[in-house]
Amino acid sequence: MRRLLLVTTTLLLALLAAGCSGGETAAEEAVADERVADEESVQAGDDGGAWDAVAQVVSEFVLAEGLNGAGLAVVHRDHGVIYEEYWQDHGPDRVSLIASSSKMISAGVLLRLHEDGALDLDAPVSDVVDWGSGNPDVTPAQLISNSSGLVGLLPNPSFAPYVCQWTVATTLQECGDTIFTTSADDDHVLDPDTTFRYGGAQWQVAGALAEAASGKSWAELLDEIYVQPCGLEMLGFANLGQFSGGFSYPAGFDGNVDVIIETANPNIEGGAFVTVPDYAALLLMHLRDGACGDTQVLTPESLDRAHGDRIGPAYDGDASGSAWGYGMGWWVDRESGRITDGGAFGSQVWLDLDDGYGVYLLIEATSEQGQSLSAQLYDLIEEAVLSH
Repeated sequence: MRRLLLVTTTLLLALLAAGCSGGETAAEEAVADERVADEESVQAGDDGGAWDAVAQVVSEFVLAEGLNGAGLAVVHRDHGVIYEEYWQDHGPDRVSLIASSSKMISAGVLLRLHEDGALDLDAPVSDVVDWGSGNPDVTPAQLISNSSGLVGLLPNPSFAPYVCQWTVATTLQECGDTIFTTSADDDHVLDPDTTFRYGGAQWQVAGALAEAASGKSWAELLDEIYVQPCGLEMLGFANLGQFSGGFSYPAGFDGNVDVIIETANPNIEGGAFVTVPDYAALLLMHLRDGACGDTQVLTPESLDRAHGDRIGPAYDGDASGSAWGYGMGWWVDRESGRITDGGAFGSQVWLDLDDGYGVYLLIEATSEQGQSLSAQLYDLIEEAVLSH
């Protein structure tokens, strides 16, 4: 069902305003106003035509693959949310695990701490933590561009020296220390900025570094950097070690956050759980020069670093063949210019920075299925956006 909430949301805000005085900060009011305006965009753009073709493709795919549904949000730099629709069991309040679509969120935390002067992305990790001496030349920028030289997620996600990344009953600090100081990986670690090794424990190290540099927990950083400024209703990180299923959507999670075990060691590269509207709000922030309402979440300079192809200039690196580069949390399609952050559980995320729009496609399935569906939607969504 399409989301047409303008009247009810406006009424709710009016009732809150009548019943309360001074209850919202200026930033919260700005975010609320922005969301109402965005819902006007959803209603204004809900005129069939090109969007009907998009809906038909998603509907047919969900039925053909036997999925439990899907969610799709499209945001535009100037118009806000221009399309939002759900199929079958999915809706705006459904919480989903998004695997590696977490990376752009996590990279943003490190970028923000760099802006605040809490750490230097281009200085050694050892400038912040004593255990950084275990790999003295590695920098935070290398960690969040998959270029640290540490063993990546593949080919063995259960690589023994880094198994703490899947352990609920430990802390990010303990795990980061273990990963960075173990000698059991010595035969496998490469020099930084020489090879692209996607994912894995280097992101856990990045999270531990963020906590140490800020003096705050990962959950506190998420709340301070994203949740409060952007008015998010649901964003958190789990440790995926509590679930089984490998690279398929965990059968043990059906949107009920009560089943998620609270942990001080969340998976930084892939543990995020979030709703479609809240993830869409973060994409819109990326399109609006890093701002949520009147609050600057990330500077344009930080977004340039996140979105740009770091590994090409740094060491002539390729992320997945010569057509792909990688920034900080984002894959960079060197041919189309599109940047993406897809996840193993089916979520697909992309930004078209030239045309000023972003897409969050959510299915609870596999990466292969998500990629198959998104490939069918790229051109259709672009056509719909440009005709909006």
